[in-house]
Amino acid sequence: MPLVSMKEILQRAKEKRYAVGHYNLNSLLWAIPILQAAEEERAPVILASSDRLVDDLGGFRAIAAAIREFIREMSITVPVVLHLDHARSVERCKRAIEAGYTSVMIDGSNYPIEENIAMTRVVVEYAREYGVSVEAEVGIVGGSEDGLEGSIQYADPKECLRMVKEAHIDALAAALGSVHGPYRGEPKLNFERMKEISEITDIPLVLHGGSGLPEEQIKRAIDLGHAKINVNTECAQAWTNALRDFLSDESHLHVYEPQRILKPAHEAIKQTVKEKIKLFGTSYRC
Repeated sequence: MPLVSMKEILQRAKEKRYAVGHYNLNSLLWAIPILQAAEEERAPVILASSDRLVDDLGGFRAIAAAIREFIREMSITVPVVLHLDHARSVERCKRAIEAGYTSVMIDGSNYPIEENIAMTRVVVEYAREYGVSVEAEVGIVGGSEDGLEGSIQYADPKECLRMVKEAHIDALAAALGSVHGPYRGEPKLNFERMKEISEITDIPLVLHGGSGLPEEQIKRAIDLGHAKINVNTECAQAWTNALRDFLSDESHLHVYEPQRILKPAHEAIKQTVKEKIKLFGTSYRC
């Protein structure tokens, strides 16, 4: 199956009250266990590259080409989206779209709302020519991950409505208390504001910082309109822990083949993704 736009799968998820998982690629090889998990669970899936890591992964065209070939060689039949996460500029979004990405997130959350809307509108107009979906952010998701640093600035419902109506986006990441990276203490999402934003915008919401949130908060967020949940930290932790366990085992001291060393780490990613797919209610949706 060719790569698909995010718009259609998120609209369906919102209507049916489940969420599609977005899983960041910290290596191109991570795509393999993520795709395996999605295929086995019969779940749509979003593969994402953070803009800050794109060059480390080989560039936009290399990433898009590799993902297309993985899908073909692995005979993947579930819908797969290739998404650019936290694009730093309009130009970066355009480059991703031209390379074959099917979804982009323009992150203008650090700018005043007028400027955020203006740059997002430019991306939307360009993306429409290619059938590519667009996500935008209002407010600032806190925490630290992939070079993203910041304290939480809750989304203003009026600004969220302006973004949706003026920029015509397909999905909205409204900052409501989640953070990038590990949580320090008990996460506390603002469900009252979440409900208000969901009702007035009537658009699929995106939950950044989905790693580490308690199950009951995840499920409530889905009920309140979140159709896309971003996961990165938990996959990275699973990969790292499995790799450390393998390398610290004295029986593996003379193992040097990369495929043997990495196999347990990739299996850990696969199991983590399958757990998230089940939690988000995405299993057997294809």
